[in-house]
Amino acid sequence: MRAFPSLHVLRRASQVAFAAFIFAMPVFDILRYDVAAKELYLFGRVWTLGLGEGFYTNPSAYGASYVALHFFLNAVLPWVTALAVFPLLGFLFGRLFCGWLCPEGALFELAEFFNLKLVGRRSLYRNRENDPEVARGSRWFYTASALLLLVTLPPLTGVFLTGYFMAPASIWQQITTMNLSFGLKAGIIGVSLYMVITSVFVRHLFCRYVCAPGLMQMLFGWVSPVSLRIRFDRENFQKCTDCRSCEKACFMNVKPRLPRRDINCVNCGECITACRKELGGEDGLFGYAFGGGRPQASGPDNGHDPAKGENIRVL
Repeated sequence: MRAFPSLHVLRRASQVAFAAFIFAMPVFDILRYDVAAKELYLFGRVWTLGLGEGFYTNPSAYGASYVALHFFLNAVLPWVTALAVFPLLGFLFGRLFCGWLCPEGALFELAEFFNLKLVGRRSLYRNRENDPEVARGSRWFYTASALLLLVTLPPLTGVFLTGYFMAPASIWQQITTMNLSFGLKAGIIGVSLYMVITSVFVRHLFCRYVCAPGLMQMLFGWVSPVSLRIRFDRENFQKCTDCRSCEKACFMNVKPRLPRRDINCVNCGECITACRKELGGEDGLFGYAFGGGRPQASGPDNGHDPAKGENIRVL
């Protein structure tokens, strides 16, 4: 098993790139619904049922089969395809989307980063045994940075996400003239409140128990015989130093060394990076692998590995 070079950097780059893509979609009419015009834009064009102008002037001239076919091809099939994206991703890649692309997950990680820098733990409420040890740094710098992001990032996100329902040109005109409509104000306030509440108080509990796309990926990844998973090389267990860096790197509170799979793993690969850092070079004990319903090799679920004669501590 091999880890990709600069895995952590690649994941951060993919999160930023996907967030930029989400913001860009309404701007370039890749996907948005204009509430005022009652039109759905998809890839730069207004999406219609494709019935033609003649249907609206003389509908009796068209048969029921013609209408049903166009309705299926242009209304039912696209939405079924869209709804199937996350189950398909889960079946093939597990929760890779959650760990590598999800903008909300990236926001929660950012919030936990500032929490670690300011109070020395991930959780706002209590210490955990798997909290990583981090250099605290300047409290004033990180406090100022956190407050700056708190007052700028949510409203900015609200502006871009409102573009999914209002014409971006209209939003820009309202902002430049500071004459905001009720719809734009509602979008900014609603998104801002949601982001502040979830990032400050909820965080990855949302990912574990609430997020519908995440739960679909979790379910289909769990039953899939071919999905991507992070594996622990139990055949070389004796190389493990029991540093627990893999557990401390996991923001989903997964115990990566346990023989059983954890449905909350988002395939982020942070345990791969942590283990490689501890053992050096290509000697890490974690890696990505497709397929197989069980972790490599066997071992009792209490974490005891006969090859090492020790117990993995379970938090």
